[in-house]
Amino acid sequence: QVQLVESGGGLVQAGGSLRLSCAASGRTFSSYAMGWFRQAPGKEREFVAAISWSGGSTYYADSVKGRFTISRDNAKNTVYLQMNSLKPEDTAVYYCAAGLGSYYVTEYDYWGQGTQVTVSS
Repeated sequence: QVQLVESGGGLVQAGGSLRLSCAASGRTFSSYAMGWFRQAPGKEREFVAAISWSGGSTYYADSVKGRFTISRDNAKNTVYLQMNSLKPEDTAVYYCAAGLGSYYVTEYDYWGQGTQVTVSS
């Protein structure tokens, strides 16, 4: 069992930066790949980024590639999402998840409650 708690969301102007954190409980955190997803009002939840259990492999949606960076610290049971050059279209609730590390919502077993990111123009 893994419990996930996101933090670090907020309101930022376009072009600004935020760093999201996701703290995990449970001894098996390091055995899971981790992902970040987001959901804007009226839209489906979409893949943002994923990282392998070791941190050696990372994957990004085309819409965030070059602007966002996913990382993890297994000693701290935490995964991060550094978001730079934010755009209004990045506005959404951001969720972290633990699972297989794929692009698909259905392949993640555990989810956090989400943190709101709002980017003003």
